[in-house]
Amino acid sequence: MNTDGFELIKVNTLKDAKKEIEKIGSDKYSIDIMAPKAITKIIKLKKVLLQDAIIIKQDMLSIGGEVAVPRNTFELKEKEADILIIGTISQHRILIDKLKRHYPRIKKIAENLEIFLKGIK
Repeated sequence: MNTDGFELIKVNTLKDAKKEIEKIGSDKYSIDIMAPKAITKIIKLKKVLLQDAIIIKQDMLSIGGEVAVPRNTFELKEKEADILIIGTISQHRILIDKLKRHYPRIKKIAENLEIFLKGIK
């Protein structure tokens, strides 16, 4: 197989993504739409109630992302744990909207996640 035409592009920030998308001549109006889809971020939430972790995981899975939870999460033996929310910036934004539809504790997580995500460049 000939791989001469392939190049791995390292994109760590939205600025990097926008630059690479612009370099290939994409429409300038679509750059802001595509760039958040190019950046994967792993966000750690600490001391999440396991019932909430399950809901967050289900919602993130439904949009193609992932949430890493402790092995025994679904047994609910522990009260809370740290979780990792894994997805593109776009997926995180969609997750926030989905979480806002749940009960107040989950809505609060969504609000805090939204604030946190605004600080990601």
